[in-house]
Amino acid sequence: MDIQERINLIKKVGEEILTEDELKTLLETKKTPIAYDGFEPSGRIHIAQGILRALNINRMTKAGCKFKMLVADWHGWANNKMGGDLEKIQTVGKYFIEVWKVAGIDNDNVEFVWCSDFCSDDEYWKKVLQIGRNTTLQRIIRTTQIMGRSEKDTLSAAQIIYPCMQCADIFHLNIDIAQLGMDQRKVNILARELGPKLGLWKPIAVHHHMLMGLIPPPKETVKDTTERTIALKMSKSNPDSAIFMDDTEEEIKRKISKAYCPQNIIEENPIMEYAKYLLFDNIKEFIVKRDKKYGGDLTFTKFEDLAKTYSVGGLHPTDLKNTVAEELNKLIEPVRKHFEKPAPKKLLEQVKSFSVTR
Repeated sequence: MDIQERINLIKKVGEEILTEDELKTLLETKKTPIAYDGFEPSGRIHIAQGILRALNINRMTKAGCKFKMLVADWHGWANNKMGGDLEKIQTVGKYFIEVWKVAGIDNDNVEFVWCSDFCSDDEYWKKVLQIGRNTTLQRIIRTTQIMGRSEKDTLSAAQIIYPCMQCADIFHLNIDIAQLGMDQRKVNILARELGPKLGLWKPIAVHHHMLMGLIPPPKETVKDTTERTIALKMSKSNPDSAIFMDDTEEEIKRKISKAYCPQNIIEENPIMEYAKYLLFDNIKEFIVKRDKKYGGDLTFTKFEDLAKTYSVGGLHPTDLKNTVAEELNKLIEPVRKHFEKPAPKKLLEQVKSFSVTR
């Protein structure tokens, strides 16, 4: 694969790349760049994390990257996830890893790194303090969007430290490409600004698309793109806004059938998003089954063709939903079956017994 082919593959991951020229230079000068993402272990894992994340990570490794997935257990502890119970947070972290391995993540080129394994390292905390010393409190408060907070929230002192930790993670793990969601862009931009000032480097940021929740989008207009992304995404506190990796076939059909899906509209339509970002990269044909009196079955091999047909009224939302539910169930089924085995089942039951805290 030549440089341009590798860039094109990474562009399939990144809704935003900061910057493409820097990425090209990196790929020309470093054979195996190190990319990373991180996750707070909290509650059950939904399809955006389970399926889409595995798909994007595999694109990065296919493009020649080694990938580090940071299990941000101490970050989740600082953010009061799972009631601030570190042991529960770590149990959920093991559950997430188990899901990804079954979901087809590139195990040969992905390393799971636990924050708790390097939190005893003085050099890590030096980086955290260097970042804090070179950033205003106001800037850090604006950055707390990355942990699902807003400037209006009452934050604990631990939550103020969190963005400094996430910024330090990039440099402590020797990351070349910070490949996180669009909701995390503010801390990546901070890292890009501070790296050269601290005598370190300027990491490249590749921000992937955040899947919408199944509920109608908020009516309020938000100027900040990141805020709009956060407002639209799935919420674990509202189970009907997301499809989870352990949902039954009946639950998937029920959630999709009642999901927001405006007729003829493509933008901010979660059912169209699921087709675009999850299904067309996992299946060869998207076959919509319809009664002959409505024209019979429709087969699509490109999302663009599906979008065009839907936008002009050639496909009813109910028919679209039925196909999306059926194909999503096929993707999730291997994971669901895995968690029917004794040891994984026990792990899942533990996770389900925990109370999820925001």
